[in-house]
Amino acid sequence: MLNSEQLNENEKKVLDQIKNDPYISQQELADVVKLSRSAIANITSSLIDKGFLLGKAYVVNECEQIVCIGGANVDRKIYSKEAIQLHTSNPANSSQSVGGVARNIGENLGRLGWDVSMVTVAGRDSDFDLIKRQSAGFMDFSHVEQSDQVTTGSYTAVLDETGNLLVALADMDAYLHLKPELLVQKEKLLQNAKCIIADLNCPQSSLDYLLHFANKHQKPMILIPVSSPKIKHLPEKLNGLTWLITNCDESETYFSRTISSNEDWEQVVQSWLKLGIENVIVTKGTDGVMAGNKEGELIYQPTLSTSNVVDVTGAGDAFCAAVIDAWLENRSLSESLKQATINAVKTIESKYTVRPELTKNQLIKDMEEMNR
Repeated sequence: MLNSEQLNENEKKVLDQIKNDPYISQQELADVVKLSRSAIANITSSLIDKGFLLGKAYVVNECEQIVCIGGANVDRKIYSKEAIQLHTSNPANSSQSVGGVARNIGENLGRLGWDVSMVTVAGRDSDFDLIKRQSAGFMDFSHVEQSDQVTTGSYTAVLDETGNLLVALADMDAYLHLKPELLVQKEKLLQNAKCIIADLNCPQSSLDYLLHFANKHQKPMILIPVSSPKIKHLPEKLNGLTWLITNCDESETYFSRTISSNEDWEQVVQSWLKLGIENVIVTKGTDGVMAGNKEGELIYQPTLSTSNVVDVTGAGDAFCAAVIDAWLENRSLSESLKQATINAVKTIESKYTVRPELTKNQLIKDMEEMNR
């Protein structure tokens, strides 16, 4: 017997609206209940899981979503209070936050007003509950595959008493299950995507499949490497890729060369473009970014200095999201780089991985301040 007491207030509101109009769209539900469309998607998914809805046929597919595929994990930091002694207990403080490159980019874009869907693999555990709870207002989690056979991705960093990293442990085996056969089940979602964003937590075979799918269906695709070791996950053929946003370390690993001058930096951008990629950005930390496109543009954008560095975590993902936001609005490569740079710096000045004050209007104000 179903009991409405199982539902929270928002779930009750959504269910009442669906009872009144079984063909109501998610956007109409969002307008009536005064929640984001992504939040409505997660609520309807919850209502299905709890048995109050038999399916989602009432939802009208009326808008294209940005589909983010890859990492969604919990990041933990453990701070030793004293010099660490091995093989015994050490006094420490700890903190945790939600992370993952694809998830971070998705939240940035969700805060900027885009409809976002997340595709990943996670466990049925408290870590995923935390990720979903903190992310659900900004992206649709109904396409996440949960399994009792995996543990939700996590990254644990142990820092010594001076704040330097001693060791980091990454449990990312869940993403090995992001296989092509799983993505085939998401073809309807991918066919309606505004663009596809994937990080290199995905296996190479899956990225090969996604790029082939994107080219076949004329869908823009953006790839974001996660680290130098994972650069090997790039598709074997990159022809037709819309965007690659990478850094110098990853580029050096891929091309087996050193970037020691601006000329080297420019040559690496050109080398990526020669592989058939339409737009390429190669970042270099505080030295700025170099970008180029198939139209022949080659642009250097210096970084913005700040004396208020709080936490650099998430700055690269904020950069990527702001580039994608500007590109989707048909802004120039130069404008895209400036917007991305300001979003990255504002994220560095925040203690959060994704700054909570981020909105479209706030980013416009940040840009105006930079141009004064």
